[in-house]
Amino acid sequence: MMNVTEDYRRVVSYSFSYGLFNITSENTTITSGFQHPISQAMDKAINIITIIILFITMISLGCTMEIAKIKAHILQPKGVLIALVAQFGIMPLTAFCLAKVFQLGPIEAVTVLICGCCPGGNLSNIFAFALQGDMNLSIVMTTCSTVTALGVMPLLLYLYCQGFSGLENAVPYAGIIIALIMTLVPCAMGIAINHWASRYSQMIIKVGLSILLIASVAIGVMSGVALGGMVWLVLSPQLMAVASLMPLIGYLLGYILSTLFKQNGQCKRTIAVETGCQNIQLCSTILKVAFPPEVIGPLFLFPLIYIIFQGGEALLFIILFRCYQRCKATTEEKNAYLAVDKPEETVH
Repeated sequence: MMNVTEDYRRVVSYSFSYGLFNITSENTTITSGFQHPISQAMDKAINIITIIILFITMISLGCTMEIAKIKAHILQPKGVLIALVAQFGIMPLTAFCLAKVFQLGPIEAVTVLICGCCPGGNLSNIFAFALQGDMNLSIVMTTCSTVTALGVMPLLLYLYCQGFSGLENAVPYAGIIIALIMTLVPCAMGIAINHWASRYSQMIIKVGLSILLIASVAIGVMSGVALGGMVWLVLSPQLMAVASLMPLIGYLLGYILSTLFKQNGQCKRTIAVETGCQNIQLCSTILKVAFPPEVIGPLFLFPLIYIIFQGGEALLFIILFRCYQRCKATTEEKNAYLAVDKPEETVH
């Protein structure tokens, strides 16, 4: 397995160094022995399922959005602007720094950068609700980051890829823009459904989340079976460390940034989860559809690793927040009891 992994890294490095998406040039042919283990039929099936997941997820996300609430936050955009700065300032910079610190190879660095430059995902709305955050801000922030990503994401990828040798012309910007447009169309459909036929919104949201979970497991299983030992490439210590640190740094820095701008507790918790949560469905679609399989290899599974840490760390914060709330409520009840009981003792 080590020889295959080394060959894979060598082939990918060669391809990116010359701005190619294959392993041959006019004068040289690389005979590494690496062949992408997924059959064309299986690869096409995974591509189709990935696109369907993104489409259904974005419709479900659109069904959570209300035009009136979006207008209200646009008229008072301070919270949204802070969250946008956090989303597209903190996360891409975090991805870039982690890729440098852990000395990731070219394709690994691109994978991490794409994940870091993605807009917020719909899981952030669930986490914001569990943390008793500002749900209107959460939903509007997800909406704004999705729309803003159409222009900002390619620009950020272009800028940060200048910091890696051989990546300047390697990112498929056209494919990324197409994937971003694919997110806006179903999202707009969801908004229309919520506006004109709101009675169906909750059902669509529940069905969408169920399909998302089932399909994500299906993709993981299909890819694991097809890739075999190559799955260990995406489970390398470096990528596991990056996947665990990125959302954690996003949560913490998002909270710190909103604190510096003197936001209230609800907004701080909301901006924190909006910063650390990425649109993993979009990231998976870009990696799987925009890159040829011989280039991306098993690294299109990186978002699945990221979402495990993203969800696990958010769950930990939710548990800590609920414990804090319970302790605070107990203390307040005790203080209220003492305040009531004290005058009675004075009378006697």
